[in-house]
Amino acid sequence: MSIVYLNGEYLPMEQAKISPMDRGFLFGDGIYEVIPSYQGKLVGFGPHIDRMNNGLNSLDIQFIYSHDQWREIATTLSEKNGAGNLGIYFHVSRGADTKRNHAYPEDLTPTVFAFAFEIPPEPVADRNLVKRYKVSTMQDLRWRQCNIKTTALLGNVMHYQQGYSEGNDETILYNERGEMTEGSAVNAYIVKEGKVITPSLDKQILPGITRLILLDVLRQQSSIPVEERVVTMDELRNADEVWLSSSSKEVVPVIEVDGQPVGDGKVGDIWQKAQALFSAHKYNY
Repeated sequence: MSIVYLNGEYLPMEQAKISPMDRGFLFGDGIYEVIPSYQGKLVGFGPHIDRMNNGLNSLDIQFIYSHDQWREIATTLSEKNGAGNLGIYFHVSRGADTKRNHAYPEDLTPTVFAFAFEIPPEPVADRNLVKRYKVSTMQDLRWRQCNIKTTALLGNVMHYQQGYSEGNDETILYNERGEMTEGSAVNAYIVKEGKVITPSLDKQILPGITRLILLDVLRQQSSIPVEERVVTMDELRNADEVWLSSSSKEVVPVIEVDGQPVGDGKVGDIWQKAQALFSAHKYNY
């Protein structure tokens, strides 16, 4: 994966240079998206770009590419990097200033960067093949606008590292009221008595694109009931199934939370149905 996009040019990655005064480097002052592409077919492209534009507006970064412009970049990067199974990374920072100042400077030209990286083949709804996740839990110590997909990810990284250092695959977070929010890099769900339940969107939670597609598919294409509401940590620990979702993982089952089995410790039937439905409809968005 050697060809990247930087400010209107396609060039080898080793030739791509960004100023050390770029506010994305100094402050994490930017927005990003990662879109899966399987054999050139993008998953959730429209919602991803809409979320990116919403994030740029939230940070008052004066920049907009149309959906067609972003799609052309994604398609070109895929072609130049051998197609196959790729993650397409888009990144827009406020740009490079002449001095370091916390206030938003005026009239900067945003830095636009994109690259492609290899990802595993498409997940399949097979309980014998899917990776079974084990997770830690921790109080959510990140900033209070997690709904914005900013490039300032140190809080997420620190939470992820906690789970990783404990030999687990993720960390599920909770607020000061003992309510589940999300994972360090994923949305989170529980299943109880056949019902899929996930926290309602607010500033504690990133509006995940896989989450958006999954909930819509379950509601439109199945009889599986779905609820968006507060989920307590007691409910998490007593769930029949626990899932995580992200663009890179799709929907994955959790079999262990803080060393304790989820349900019977096996991959659940509802997960298998949900992943099969997601696989069948994910290219419609």
